[in-house]
Amino acid sequence: MYEKTFPNKRFKLTLEFLQKHVSTSETIFDFGVPNPFSKIMEENGYTVKNTKGEDLDNDHTALQTEDYTVFTAFEIFEHLLNPYTILQNVKCDKLLISIPLRLWFSPAYRSKTDMWDRHYHEFEDWQLDWLLEKTGWKITDRLQFTHPVKKIGIRPLLRYFTPRYYIVVAERA
Repeated sequence: MYEKTFPNKRFKLTLEFLQKHVSTSETIFDFGVPNPFSKIMEENGYTVKNTKGEDLDNDHTALQTEDYTVFTAFEIFEHLLNPYTILQNVKCDKLLISIPLRLWFSPAYRSKTDMWDRHYHEFEDWQLDWLLEKTGWKITDRLQFTHPVKKIGIRPLLRYFTPRYYIVVAERA
């Protein structure tokens, strides 16, 4: 998954945000297949359940059948065609979601070799806020942060001070 670069800063800040808002006694349903961050959560004492690779736009079975007290979706909503229905089907009262923010100087990401590795949505922060509000969630904390890259050029320079990620914690309204 991260053959050339490992997102150390993103994972560190996401874990700190998670630890601030979620107790290790809670059970996390981490939307998406097991991934490097799922492993980090487990290494830090969390009980984590994941989906099995089903098409999450069409199959919401796991949302309804798994037992969990916290729903997490770290960098997955941008891949979904309809995150609205996902949020309507979450059965717990707390969630954490992070997304890569839309960058005005960069096109939406699209892998040419992996159809699952494409961004259908490139959110602005207000769009995620509105989506949560419309589906009955109230944001209680949020954080934006940059993601600098070690390259030379105008876009890499802009990444030093333009927020790239947005993470929120919300509770049912």
